[in-house]
Amino acid sequence: MKTVSKARAGIVSALAIAALVGSTLVPATAGQYEFRPAVKGSGKGITIGYIGLDDAIGFGKDVGDSMKREAKKAGAKLIYCDSKLDAAKALNCAKTFKLKKVDGILNFQPVASASAAICKAGPQVPIIAIDIEQDPCQNAFMGADNSYAGEVTGKALGEHFKKTFNCEFDSFISLEDYGVGVVNAARMGGYRTGFESVCGKIGDKLIQIDAGRLEPALAKMKDALTTLPNAKKIAVVAINDEGIQGAFAAARAIGRDKDIYAGSQGAAASAHCDIAKNPNWIGATAYFPERYGEIGIPYLIDLIKGKKVPFQLKIKHVAVNADNIFTLFPASKAKCA
Repeated sequence: MKTVSKARAGIVSALAIAALVGSTLVPATAGQYEFRPAVKGSGKGITIGYIGLDDAIGFGKDVGDSMKREAKKAGAKLIYCDSKLDAAKALNCAKTFKLKKVDGILNFQPVASASAAICKAGPQVPIIAIDIEQDPCQNAFMGADNSYAGEVTGKALGEHFKKTFNCEFDSFISLEDYGVGVVNAARMGGYRTGFESVCGKIGDKLIQIDAGRLEPALAKMKDALTTLPNAKKIAVVAINDEGIQGAFAAARAIGRDKDIYAGSQGAAASAHCDIAKNPNWIGATAYFPERYGEIGIPYLIDLIKGKKVPFQLKIKHVAVNADNIFTLFPASKAKCA
């Protein structure tokens, strides 16, 4: 069977993604850190700039809301600037922070290739990158332990295919986001490592698609399924929950949502009901975006005060599925009833 990468634009082979990532080193796995709520008054007199991902995305809004909450608790002033997934807007955020004389920055802008220009445009203050590398000016990186996070759900998906299909599968579709650079390589590579640890090599059944958000996943997943008319056992993974929501929406539109078995990253509140109710959404890796402020704010305040902070501030990830989602997130149970 020919892979979609040979049939349609926007879908690339494993060799192409390797070339795209180039020789950039993937951040090493580091110790995972406990959440650390801000101490009341610890940020008094401090102004923090926050470049958000996009408040229209559930995960991005959860992260931003947690930063606002913890900054307020610490007594710090937070200047919030939403990049809306746009490098030019993020650049303007950095310029604004320079004018406002912020004391430190939390940077969650998604275009890794623009990070150097954004660094140059902003003030020379301590910076913590969130989930996406912001070279050359990040003093610390907080967020996902990307390779491990991918492995968690990749392994769960492999175990489902082993139990249900004796590890037989027609295709392994990987919905990626090339714009985030090494994060994409680490997280999506982790999926494959986890799946292969249970079911062996994916090989030429791998299809990689640049569709890391809901809308592109919705469009491109339909194209991918069209090229696989007889496939009934398709593994689908995405860089976030949104990609899988788009994948299922596309599959339902053509009556094939029972042909895909999926895993995601984030387990954001916007995906809780889907994970709980869709038996083909096998699992996700929880990132707890609603608690990111409990790492970003206190550690940035430490940096601003001249204290030493570990470079890798990784989240403690947890495997999520329909069986445990309401135990981990009890507030969602009523919403999903």
